[in-house]
Amino acid sequence: MSIKIQNELGDVIIDADVVSTIAGLAAMECYGLVGMTYKSARSGLAKILKGEHLSKGVEVTVEETGVIVTLYVIIQFGTKISVVAENIIEKVKYNVENLTGLNVLEVNLNIEGVRVQE
Repeated sequence: MSIKIQNELGDVIIDADVVSTIAGLAAMECYGLVGMTYKSARSGLAKILKGEHLSKGVEVTVEETGVIVTLYVIIQFGTKISVVAENIIEKVKYNVENLTGLNVLEVNLNIEGVRVQE
């Protein structure tokens, strides 16, 4: 799925995977985040994604007026979840809007686990 932006100079087409990568990298910069994850349908266990697979922990839904970003994360044990979540949401919204020019309607955060960071 891709997002099309039209301006006076022509069209810009941004793939949803690009938005997913930007959101994943922005989230990983936040204090208190151990990693991105996706919920395994078979086992129900959360696995930490590494490197170029970060975008698999992000879902991007394209709407007429913007995008909705949903992240699946694992939070560090001992941190205040509400503060970490707020920081992640603000950072992801800021980076996606500034790097792509897209309007971010929502940033949804699904906390799949809490772990001690090694």
